[in-house]
Amino acid sequence: MDGLCSEGLHLLSHGGKIISFSCERDAASDSSGTVELIFRSFSLEPEGNAPLKAAAQGAVVISRKVAAQVDIVKCKCAIDVRRRVRTPCILVTKKRGDRFHYILLTLSSSNQLEPRIKFKPPYQMKGDVCILQGPTVLWRHEDSVFYTSLRAEGVRKIPMEMSHCLFGELSFYKGQVFVLGLQKPSDQSAKQSTSPTLGYFLEDGQVFDGTVVLPHPYLCITQCMLALSSEREGGVLKCAVIAATSHKQLVYFENGVARDACQLPYDHVEGLQVVNTGRNGCLFVVLFKRGDVCAVWKETFQIAALWSGVSSVHVDDFLGCGTDQMLLLFRDQGVARRPADKFLITDLCGISFSCGQASEALKTTPSPQENYLLTLQALESRLQSGLIVLQDLQRDVSVKEGVIQQSVQVLTDVLSGRETQLTQHEQEGLVALWDSGDESRDETADDRVEDSPGASPEPQIEKLWHRFTEDRMVVGVILTAGSAIPATGVSLSLLTETGQSSAPAVIQTQSQAFWLPACRPSTPPLSSSSSSTSAFAFSQPAAKRSRQHVASDDPRARRLAVTAMTKLAPLLTSGCVKCCVMLHYTRGADALSPVSKRAPVVLHCGQVAVDIHSVFQKPLLKNPLIKTDEVREDLLSLLTVLDRWVLHIDSPDYSLGDMDGWIQKRAGCQKVEVSPQYLLLDSPEPSAAMLLHWHQITPFQGELSIHSSQLQMLRFLDSLRAFLPASCAVRPVKSARSRSTAQTLALALENEVLSLRKCAASLAREREEGDEGRAGPEEPPEPGSVEGLRRCREAWRRDVERSRTRLSALVDVGKYREMIRIVSDVQTDGDLAALLYAQRTLFS
Repeated sequence: MDGLCSEGLHLLSHGGKIISFSCERDAASDSSGTVELIFRSFSLEPEGNAPLKAAAQGAVVISRKVAAQVDIVKCKCAIDVRRRVRTPCILVTKKRGDRFHYILLTLSSSNQLEPRIKFKPPYQMKGDVCILQGPTVLWRHEDSVFYTSLRAEGVRKIPMEMSHCLFGELSFYKGQVFVLGLQKPSDQSAKQSTSPTLGYFLEDGQVFDGTVVLPHPYLCITQCMLALSSEREGGVLKCAVIAATSHKQLVYFENGVARDACQLPYDHVEGLQVVNTGRNGCLFVVLFKRGDVCAVWKETFQIAALWSGVSSVHVDDFLGCGTDQMLLLFRDQGVARRPADKFLITDLCGISFSCGQASEALKTTPSPQENYLLTLQALESRLQSGLIVLQDLQRDVSVKEGVIQQSVQVLTDVLSGRETQLTQHEQEGLVALWDSGDESRDETADDRVEDSPGASPEPQIEKLWHRFTEDRMVVGVILTAGSAIPATGVSLSLLTETGQSSAPAVIQTQSQAFWLPACRPSTPPLSSSSSSTSAFAFSQPAAKRSRQHVASDDPRARRLAVTAMTKLAPLLTSGCVKCCVMLHYTRGADALSPVSKRAPVVLHCGQVAVDIHSVFQKPLLKNPLIKTDEVREDLLSLLTVLDRWVLHIDSPDYSLGDMDGWIQKRAGCQKVEVSPQYLLLDSPEPSAAMLLHWHQITPFQGELSIHSSQLQMLRFLDSLRAFLPASCAVRPVKSARSRSTAQTLALALENEVLSLRKCAASLAREREEGDEGRAGPEEPPEPGSVEGLRRCREAWRRDVERSRTRLSALVDVGKYREMIRIVSDVQTDGDLAALLYAQRTLFS
């Protein structure tokens, strides 16, 4: 929200700084009448002696004619859609006689004022002039709305006449600037619309029902409007806006329906802004015409604070703490070169800094009582959830105690020869304390074999399948492997059996392995022991069934899917070809035999018939919401066939918390139910399909895996760059398909060890060279002489001293610091690789 701090001085905030704009004549060239647009930026330093510190300044010549009158019409920050950044925009007018010349300038990141749009309307623009994203300049003249932008390439008129117009912008994928107003009865272009409230999008010229944004009764009394959020679902526009009315109300609308309202203390609203204070919620800042300002909590829609005598309000992260603050500049304090000497910075949540004033700071009221009520409700909810958990634990303990008491009573009765009368409910809670029959003993022995650490059972072939995708075939095997097979050392090979030759031919394939979740039964398994000598037949209690269910979550019970891809051309030499599928893996060493080695194993999985006339339906491409084995096989086939790119996204200024939501809301993307971490871009053909997987590493870093063709990846990357802020860095991860996180961690640790050994060896070598240099060359002693014996003893003492000092050698401080810096950099890469490996292991 721009403000006029003093005569000719316009202010706005950008990047945590305050920027002032003014038009001044060059004092050194009064005869030529040179007028310059001068900007000065100031940074806030609350801890310094001078709170406002000049950061940069510059100027650009607007006019060189004496008769020209130059004025600033509007200053506002808007999004530059071509450069994809938010930039300060300044609209300047040159008046010479009855002619008006308007220039829109932007301030670049290199502190240069650049003219972007020039236009010459045959009249002077009066009333409200709006600068929105594009940048786009909108104004109204004689019941008509005009606009100009870089895309429009000139002044254009909206092809309909409206009364009481409102301008705004929606937060779509590329943004939409719209005009909202009441249509006139004589307007021929809007006869097809049944609603008296019309909306018009400038980008595509689309006319929509304006009541989805603002109801018809509120349009005539609305003074200012701000769109908070917007989206399209099924072609229907949904948005949330706030509007200030002439009845001194701030109203919150959702999809054209009033949801909440707050009574304002003043009238004649000039602007609305949103302050995001982080965890403490959001504030709506309302600026009134007479210099009054009020802040309203978004959660409770109650007034939080009031100020008066304010010239302008700015919202930005002025203190660099990661959240927004309000900067209130008070009147009659700005001078020609400084924006203000009297201001207040606050977010009403603990941050408050004032300069040159004390009374205005006291007007900040504390948080309303509703905030304390919400806090108490949240604490009460947490207390109730804790009590529920405690009650569940107490209930489990009581059940276990009852089961133990009943079991002891039954055992006592059996030993005493008495017959125990139990109800069905009591029988369900008892546990058999012994196993009967040879079958139970066999099961116990099998359990002991499975629990032994040295046992490595053979993998069980659960299913063999294959798919045809254009000119390639994918063969897959699903294994119930347990811990016998590592996913990194398993592959498939194909052997053809055409019947024309006794020797099979090996087909070249590319293999991949994927972990699948364990296949759990819908009901708990029943006990298989059946003995005719048992006196009672008890069902297992709930406590024991729950323990068995938890035991089934063992990560060793996960299934492994191994796929192999090959081209169809070498296979289709005849009408039908049979291929033998062979599984290759390396069996781990036996824990009970330390001398055993890792041995390669080849397992025959079965045969697949390659028939050119067979057609496989792909249910995944038709409906990814179903959960069947065929859909899972289609997903594995696509992951095998499609090319894969992994993009590392680094956002130093903004968190990436909404990346997953944006991908899900992208047109055509649907979640794959059999594997919810993947999103499918709908396409009738497998070659045009796209699979996306977002993996968040930190709140500011993440990896996006794209499985698609190269052309589709480039198109998606273009839309992704349009969505991400300009400060985000997107770079491909090298060797994304061939190198796993475990290999990356191993290489990082190896690099760390090598770097440490190299640096330590370099320091030790310099120490030894220094010792040898100080010792100098020695003459060989005469054998058998006293002098020779003395020299030998001195040499032996020097060797002993050198060995002792080598264990705790003194090295140069500068070189030691350089070694620590190198090792720290290498350890940082190792820590990141370890974090990636831990996250992949946890979620795999």
